[in-house]
Amino acid sequence: MLLLEEGGSPGVLAARVRMRERLRWGLLLLLSVFAYGSHAPLLALCRVDGALPFSTSSVVLATELTKLGASATLLLARDWPSLPPSAPPLSAVLPFALPAALYALNNNLAVHMQGWMDPVTFQVLGNLKIMATAVARWLLLRQPLPARRWAALALLVVSGACHAGAVNRARGGPEEPVRLYITPLGAAAIALYCSISGLAATLTEHALKSQPLPLSLQNLFLYSFGAIANLAAYLAGPPTAGFFQGFSPVVGVIIASQALNGLLTSAIMKHDSSITRLFVISCSMLVNAGLSVLLFHLRLTPLFFLAACLICFAIHLYYRVR
Repeated sequence: MLLLEEGGSPGVLAARVRMRERLRWGLLLLLSVFAYGSHAPLLALCRVDGALPFSTSSVVLATELTKLGASATLLLARDWPSLPPSAPPLSAVLPFALPAALYALNNNLAVHMQGWMDPVTFQVLGNLKIMATAVARWLLLRQPLPARRWAALALLVVSGACHAGAVNRARGGPEEPVRLYITPLGAAAIALYCSISGLAATLTEHALKSQPLPLSLQNLFLYSFGAIANLAAYLAGPPTAGFFQGFSPVVGVIIASQALNGLLTSAIMKHDSSITRLFVISCSMLVNAGLSVLLFHLRLTPLFFLAACLICFAIHLYYRVR
């Protein structure tokens, strides 16, 4: 009786634990959605005369170094006592090298592609990475999807196209239409970009799930390789006036939010899947639009509400959420 009065029955305690876990998981997903969705509006706030005043390679490298430092801090503060007495074998470290290199390649490819197509075309075709990720998980992880879930992912692709069209119509009035175009090189590049994105996400998910190591240690491996790859890209790029040239408090917020999002994304892929990450990215379009309305007085069009409905229906279809 004393146990029941002080803490409740075992069934009630288990229900409370499950509820807390669901709340924590929901908060993690919401933070990731907000971090993804705030990225483009924060970049827009940084623009001076339509151009970014800083080197994008500097910001990407600073973000990788921030994620690396945060992973080391979490490892020392929380997970150090649970580490095995001997150093992890090389076979536990090397699986993170290839996805880190692929992420670095895609980050730089995305910058160069902007000259081979207009931004709207990039946004629309870039959503094909959703299907590329599902195909990569099917081929590499032997995790096929039922037709219902393929249909849900197809709805996400369509919702991304609707969102891109909504933003295009909201920003460019009828007197200033945005010209849509893509070069043959751009078509090849976007196909490569989507394939690399799906492959990198699948390899990262496999590396995270295949080892019984703390997530902070695995992040340390991943972001060490990521920092090396992005440092190489920075040094190989055009010379800049200085690493911190053009940095501002808003740039600091961008670096911090993207570093946090990297850690959250690792947790999502380790404890759920890279498909859930795709739903997070799709939901972030709603945050992007909301912030654009508040900061830049963007006018929402019916296409935006259609995109929002498609995302909600895709979530219901994939996860059976009621």
